[in-house]
Formats: sequence, structure tokens, C-alpha cells
Amino acid sequence: MAGESLIPGGYLKLIELGLVDCVDEIDAQRLLGYTLYKDGKKAHVSFPLENVSLEQGTVTSLIEENGIVKGVQYKNESDQVLTAYASLTIVCDGCFSNLRRSLCYPKVDIPSYFVGFILTNCNLPTKNYGAIIVAHPSPIVFSPISSTEIRCMVNVPSEKVPSVSNGEMACYLKTQVAPKVLPELYDSFISAIEKKGNIRIAPNKIMAAAPHLTPGALLIGDALNMRHA
Repeated sequence: MAGESLIPGGYLKLIELGLVDCVDEIDAQRLLGYTLYKDGKKAHVSFPLENVSLEQGTVTSLIEENGIVKGVQYKNESDQVLTAYASLTIVCDGCFSNLRRSLCYPKVDIPSYFVGFILTNCNLPTKNYGAIIVAHPSPIVFSPISSTEIRCMVNVPSEKVPSVSNGEMACYLKTQVAPKVLPELYDSFISAIEKKGNIRIAPNKIMAAAPHLTPGALLIGDALNMRHA
């Protein structure tokens, strides 16, 4: 489920590296944003088209001088250790951040799980847009991953995660979630959860922000806090 959607900056980098053919012949779908649905209303949320310059490497540590972050130390593709300096270093290396503990003291909980599966033989209401249904008890996300497939992800509270192996999860999805699904996706939704081996589960982590002020550094995104529950 992770990594199925390529953000605009990632696609531009493929073009820059001469690797744009990586998305050829895999039935890749253009995704311009998402349509948000709630209480019978909808709104389009488009991705911003901004230019970003990228330097590829793996950051290993922050460079600090007298308690002030001055930049980062990183390894490039040739495994060379290099440094980059800036007046502001933005740390945004995600939920598995290896720099987080330099800037905050987090406590991570798992209050819910994402249950994912693939729908076929259906179309989303708006071409090139995913769909998000804000429903109780579970938000539902739909994203196109090919011309014939749509990834569905359902948020399920961790207190009572139904078992996939004994059929409890399929029953939960049919009775608690399916009634909230858009009518044009309903039949494919039911078929998808009945297909053996189609359901996958991934934990959603939540972590309250607990930073200590460090001049020269800004911690953002999942590195700072996680609210995927």
C-alpha cells in the first residue's frame, strides 16, 4: 500500500534524472488531488505545482555548533560523506525519523490501523481525483493506482481490530463501512473484500509533538507528530 502514489516533486525528479520511463508500461494514473466528501457535500483539493531543487542523499546527522543547528551530514549515492549548511534546516524524514531524537522526546501510540484492498471494475466520480469519505466509524480513502484498479484504505480503531483470517474483517467492512461507500463504488467494494488474500493491514501511529527549541532547525510532518488515527 505504501508508495503507490508518487508526489509531484518525485515525478519531476524522475524527469530530471532521465528515468521518467519508469512510469511507462505500468498503467500509471495521473493524480491531480483528492475530492473530499462529507455530509452530502464535496470539495476538490488539488496538489500545488511548485518547483523544488533536490540533492539526493541519506542524512545521517545534524550539524550543531554551540547548540545551534547549522546543517546536515549526509551520504550520497557513492557513499561519500558530505555536509550541507543552511540558516534553517527542515527535518521532515517521516515516521521512522532517525533525526527526531536530536530535537524532541516522543511517545508513540498505535490507536488505529489502515485496512487496505484493491477495487476493480469501477470508476471514481471525478477523473484524476481520489476520494475521501469522512464517515463514522471509519474514514474511507480511494486512490486510483491503474486504469482498472482503485486502492481503498479504511481506518479501523486498534481496540478491536477484526481478524482477517477468520472472516471477521470482511464482515466488519460489509456491515460497518460498506453502507457509507459512494453508490458507484459499492458493488466493487463488496467484491474486493470477498476476494481471498486481497486485504492488507498497516498500523497508524500517533505521536504528540514534544519538541525542545533548537535554533536553526524546524521539525515538521511525521517526524514531529503523527495523527493518522
